[in-house]
Amino acid sequence: MADEETTKPAQRPGKYIFGTGRRKEAVARVRLYEGGGTIEINGKPYLDVFSRNLHQIKIRKPLEIAGMQSKYDIVALIKGGGISAWADALAHGTARALLKHDESLRKELRAAGFLTRDPRVKERKKVGLKRARKAPQYTKR
Repeated sequence: MADEETTKPAQRPGKYIFGTGRRKEAVARVRLYEGGGTIEINGKPYLDVFSRNLHQIKIRKPLEIAGMQSKYDIVALIKGGGISAWADALAHGTARALLKHDESLRKELRAAGFLTRDPRVKERKKVGLKRARKAPQYTKR
């Protein structure tokens, strides 16, 4: 297997809080460790993985809502999907892990929309159509 280092989450000593986040085909397995606020995705710093500012903000938002930006390090293993789905899955997993730590954060995280899994996925292609809904051009004769 070529990507052996991404098949297992990064091993770090100490206790952690676990949360799983999903979006489209992406699945993020998130671990929160006591630390200074670093974020590591598949063994790389999150700034190397997520170049868009929008994604970086979305990833940090659950910790900011909880007021724990500098209290926890995030170590995540993400598979499937694309970059935008990765960011949403990571935020979802982080929020779920924070909820395990402190149940009183539920109201704020729910209001921000981080506890709800976004159910939108790609629609399947239908027989006789070019894509899910696009039909071939109609010819009269």
